[in-house]
Amino acid sequence: MLLDPTGERTPTRRERLPRLASLAGRKVALLDISKPRGDVFLNRIERHLVEHGVEVVRFSKPTFTKPAPLDLRQQIAATCDAVIEALAD
Repeated sequence: MLLDPTGERTPTRRERLPRLASLAGRKVALLDISKPRGDVFLNRIERHLVEHGVEVVRFSKPTFTKPAPLDLRQQIAATCDAVIEALAD
């Protein structure tokens, strides 16, 4: 079970989606939340994924201080099989 940590007065409970058996042949979104050096981390992750046959698409949040805009989250959900979010400083 996941809880959304975005400051809701009453937490919204969401069931986890099943894990993918493999990333091979999948499309993975790399989401840079715009913190310093997050791109360095994502660049390494991207190289590793591409070497293993994963299609990678990069996205960025406008600022790390707020959740990703709804349209960005919808675009990622509609076009990708998984997402990796970078947190770094």
